Amino acid sequence: MTNMALFAEQQVRADLAQLLLAAVETSGRTRCDIARVAQIHKDALRRVLAGERSASLGEALRILAASGVTPQAHILLFLVSSGDHAIAWLQSDLAQFFEDFTGELPSALERVLGNQVHNVRPRWAKGTAHRVARLLSDHIEELERRDALLGDGFPSTQGGHHG
Repeated sequence: MTNMALFAEQQVRADLAQLLLAAVETSGRTRCDIARVAQIHKDALRRVLAGERSASLGEALRILAASGVTPQAHILLFLVSSGDHAIAWLQSDLAQFFEDFTGELPSALERVLGNQVHNVRPRWAKGTAHRVARLLSDHIEELERRDALLGDGFPSTQGGHHG
């Protein structure tokens, strides 16, 4: 059963404000610039970042985008994991991967599973997530091995031109 206390307006507003503030602060842009790009009044932005005002979904996405982060990935992380994950992944390739992955997943599931899409059981989600992470880890290790082999194959080209 879902713990409804997690969705208390004041707590959600505070957690979202923390994510948006971190995005704005790490962006390297001024708040006025972010407000202009996000099409939100600078005072409204100040109140959102202070947790005094709730941001609409559109405003939150625009603030994140104006801050130079992947907006959908960070909102998804905020919703399904925690604000801490969303903040920790700011300005990272992992956030871009997550955004691309979650954007592609529904179509990929329908395309690959076809008629079996209706046979998927919720209890498989955790194990499937771990399996996908393990598959990704194996893929990274394989790429690192290939890079190491290619690096060993060309030792004379490092350090300048020989000839």
